[in-house]
Amino acid sequence: MPPQGWGYPPAGDYPPGPGPYGGQQWYPGAPVGWYPPGHGFDPTDALVTPPGAGIGAWFERCGGALRRGWRQLVPIMLLTQVLPAAVVSIVLLGVDPTPAWEAQAQMDPAAGLPDNFAVTLATLVGALVGSSLLIGLVQAVGWAAGSWVITQQATGRPGNLDSALRYGLRRALGLWGWTLLISLLVGIGSCCCFLPGIYLAFALSLAGPVYLFERQNPIGRSFGMFHARLGLMLGRVAVVGGAVIVGTAVPGFIESAGTAAFGADPFASPGAAVGAVAVIAVTALLALPAHLVQLIGLLITYAEQRAHEAPVNGATLAAELG
Repeated sequence: MPPQGWGYPPAGDYPPGPGPYGGQQWYPGAPVGWYPPGHGFDPTDALVTPPGAGIGAWFERCGGALRRGWRQLVPIMLLTQVLPAAVVSIVLLGVDPTPAWEAQAQMDPAAGLPDNFAVTLATLVGALVGSSLLIGLVQAVGWAAGSWVITQQATGRPGNLDSALRYGLRRALGLWGWTLLISLLVGIGSCCCFLPGIYLAFALSLAGPVYLFERQNPIGRSFGMFHARLGLMLGRVAVVGGAVIVGTAVPGFIESAGTAAFGADPFASPGAAVGAVAVIAVTALLALPAHLVQLIGLLITYAEQRAHEAPVNGATLAAELG
């Protein structure tokens, strides 16, 4: 902990004497990249971007996390993000009645609602909600496991796959619960108006890391971090969000176009079913970089925000993560 009365950023002159050189008079504002020794700041820390270092240092730490951990992060994301998303897409493609409804409407524009409309719609909504809940729980395992890998490796520890998945399983249920609440809030905001939904998505973007590292008040803490350094957070989250949107929208468009080529009911014949499943598998794999960007970018952003609040380093965060 810093000496009593000290804070960051400094509010005035530092006390004389204990500067980087003995007896040196301190002046307002420490230079970027230098921090009082022994107080947790390390400009070379692999996880924490020093305050004032800029977006270049943030990108450097994001790239370093990927270089160190891709051998563990890629299989984690494949198992917990890509595979569940592909399974959900296949299930929804099988129960989605809209192509058949559209074909029926084209054949007989004067016809009313399709037969068994209410039952079919209820089945579709149930499949959508149920699959979303299930995939959310599996994804929570991946977010927790990936965060553990990145944090461990930033401190020089191996961060092996088995230990990461065990950690993810231990923390998944709580993270899943908070994720559901956050998704509900963002969804309500989007229904009220598009901009409130975007605001809530930005303001709550760090709630997941807050829960994993601090285990209390993730929504309030994420709001606080977002508003305390609004410009910096907007920039970081916009970079991550933009990459995720592009990285998921393009595969989604390819999937829609590819599965449409197999007709209104791709599962009517074995050949069409195999083709549709292959398209879904490939496009789900194409979204893998977006999952990695989201995980790494938000975690490095959280570590940077913690450094703005008080001196912290990768070892401290690894100890908090457990």
